[in-house]
Amino acid sequence: MASPLDQFKLHDLSAPLFELAGHPVTFTNSSLFMLCAVAGATLFFALAMRSQAVVPGRWQLFAEKLYGMIADMVSNVAGEKAKPFFPFIFSIFLFILFANMLGMIPHSLTVTSHIVVNLALALLVFAVIVTTGFVKNGLHFFELFAPKGAPAVIMPFLVVIEIISFLIRPFSLAIRLFANMLAGHILLKVFAGLAAGMIGAEAVGIHTGLGLLPLALNVAITGFEFFVAFLQAFIFSILISVYLRDALELH
Repeated sequence: MASPLDQFKLHDLSAPLFELAGHPVTFTNSSLFMLCAVAGATLFFALAMRSQAVVPGRWQLFAEKLYGMIADMVSNVAGEKAKPFFPFIFSIFLFILFANMLGMIPHSLTVTSHIVVNLALALLVFAVIVTTGFVKNGLHFFELFAPKGAPAVIMPFLVVIEIISFLIRPFSLAIRLFANMLAGHILLKVFAGLAAGMIGAEAVGIHTGLGLLPLALNVAITGFEFFVAFLQAFIFSILISVYLRDALELH
């Protein structure tokens, strides 16, 4: 790949399956890796929990830790009323986590580096949150946009600000994940190309003594990107819980 951006390109893996608004819809590499993320998360938990031992092994312990971590986070951040939504939040967390981790495999595709995928997830989340808000609170849900105790003079301005703040939440969710994954993988590609170029120059007799420096940096950045892959999935889940609490408790 000549350009660091080539790793994010979509490629058709099938003939057009059907047309939508005059545009052919195909099965792409993005679709493949999204299916792989779902299959990987399902297979991991099916295999890790099949024995259900009293003294868990390493994989069962890891699966239980992931489950307990998200369960505690939802309970602490969103409150007891949000417990019925734990399976939904946990599923979103696992999808993002496995999609991010799959993207660390060389020559794979990081689907969360595509903003349209993240925006689809964010809009799904907000559809659930808004629906929940109206089901639980009825028209009182609109009180979320009118801060209690605010002076009547500035209330119209506050309402406008709160509505705009609420509407941009799905976009901020999508852009945060997109920007972090895109930037990290571009950085990895740039340093990998730099390492290959400098080591190649030394191989033909241009001895700079610095050929291994970008390679060492790339190893360090790779380790950091594994941490970021997990962290971004966790942050996405935390923000879902925060927004869900607002809809349930109207504050």
